[in-house]
Amino acid sequence: MSTKLRAFALLTPVLGLALVASPASAGDEDYSGGPPDQVVAHLTPVPGNGVEGGGTATVEFEDGGMIDAFRLTAYGLLENAPHAAHIHFGEQARNECPGLADDVNGDGRLNTTEGAPAYGGIVASLTTEGDTSPASALAIDRFDTATGGTIDYQRETAISTSQEVAQAIAEGRGVVVVHGVDYDGDGVYGGPVPSDLDPSLPTEATDPALCGVLEDDRGQGGDHADGDDHGDDHEHGDHEH
Repeated sequence: MSTKLRAFALLTPVLGLALVASPASAGDEDYSGGPPDQVVAHLTPVPGNGVEGGGTATVEFEDGGMIDAFRLTAYGLLENAPHAAHIHFGEQARNECPGLADDVNGDGRLNTTEGAPAYGGIVASLTTEGDTSPASALAIDRFDTATGGTIDYQRETAISTSQEVAQAIAEGRGVVVVHGVDYDGDGVYGGPVPSDLDPSLPTEATDPALCGVLEDDRGQGGDHADGDDHGDDHEHGDHEH
């Protein structure tokens, strides 16, 4: 791992303090068929950040409403690089993916902080093993690597959140964000612009790449748990834990 990526991993406390959400109150949405047993996000590129990819994320719930499993398939990412990925939620956030209207500094791109009012703070870190709390937000050695530009990630043990946050996700207020871009196309995290999280790091390492809102997909005519529509066109490595 490069010196910059080691430093990136050490930023976990910084991102956790800056973006972690407060526990949500119970929502008041009415599910006529009861709470969903899963919610699905269709990931699309974050505007302005130069990614031409997509994917699908699925959260499954236990009978008691807690998160039981998570699946992420994504393509079009920086090849052979680790990509931090999280579930976001914020009581005061819009709980949606950001747009260029969130580009505060007017550079035509969205960094992590600029996106936070849209998607909220981190409530779960989608690591391949160990802790999944916001404390692991930048545990880069435990996030999946996009072999050939693709990720096929599955975590079958319980994802750590409070009951209130799990309920907010079930109500369609959770957002999945995959980070890591390559603005200059040189195949590595680098470039002259520093990260908004730590000026010693390139912004490419931390800027959001893909985003999608987790929504109840009942009645939409299909089981999305097996990945996105591009799954047959992209080879994925399988990481089950």
